[in-house]
Amino acid sequence: MEILKTIADYRQWRKAMTPDQGVGFVPTMGALHAGHLKLVASSRGRDPLTVVSIFVNPLQFGPAEDFARYPRPFDEDSRLCREAGVAAIFAPEASDFYAPDFSTFCEVAGLDLHLCGAARPGHFRGVCTVVLKLFNIVQPQRAYFGQKDIQQALILKKMVRDLSLDLEMEIVETLREPSGLALSSRNVFLSPDERSRATALSRGLFLAREAWAKGGKSAAALKGIMRGEIEASSPTRIDYIEAVSQSALAPLDTLDVPAVLALAVFYGKTRLIDNILLG
Repeated sequence: MEILKTIADYRQWRKAMTPDQGVGFVPTMGALHAGHLKLVASSRGRDPLTVVSIFVNPLQFGPAEDFARYPRPFDEDSRLCREAGVAAIFAPEASDFYAPDFSTFCEVAGLDLHLCGAARPGHFRGVCTVVLKLFNIVQPQRAYFGQKDIQQALILKKMVRDLSLDLEMEIVETLREPSGLALSSRNVFLSPDERSRATALSRGLFLAREAWAKGGKSAAALKGIMRGEIEASSPTRIDYIEAVSQSALAPLDTLDVPAVLALAVFYGKTRLIDNILLG
């Protein structure tokens, strides 16, 4: 497995590939867990070579967010990638990736107005910019993203379509702990008590899905089911509990189109997100 730490080194490695050695790409910020490895396995099942990027992107963190605190266990991440059969890790330094006078950004208008976009202004502009830049460098034929970050995945999918990028976007189902808690790099910040209480997120989502499957189409009623389960777990703060369309990520009153039930909740200082798709 190659570890490539500059754009020039990656491009030199990529140019040495033969035309039949297509690349599957898994962009990450490191702190890898089984959810990331599921994305790697999805790529390994389809693509001749799998590349993982590890880059904590400063553009997607707000002034009061946890950029400095974000975990960076690079040696462990490298071991996991090697054991998973990754061909190369692209791990650039921010100084190589963004020039001091960097001033070019990418933004998908409209899909960032709700959910995490409303709570984190500028976040998805940072995500789109870094991912577009990574796509340009890595030159993958497929890219893999987790459903847990569904707003991110759908925004990036639209970016790929709108800009006619020559790659396929694959959204892979969320991997969960046996308790139902969605795997996340931020789970390491939870105390044992917070981790236990945070299982209310998936319980609330699953209960709402059961109600929807039985014919419940009222967004208010489904959100009420989720809120009741989550409030009983004494979260520090509920950021949002929402029902939106899959097409436009716009809030729904009635779930008569394919929808996303999504939430973001704080336990202690840790903000957790989760969602399920309906229809």
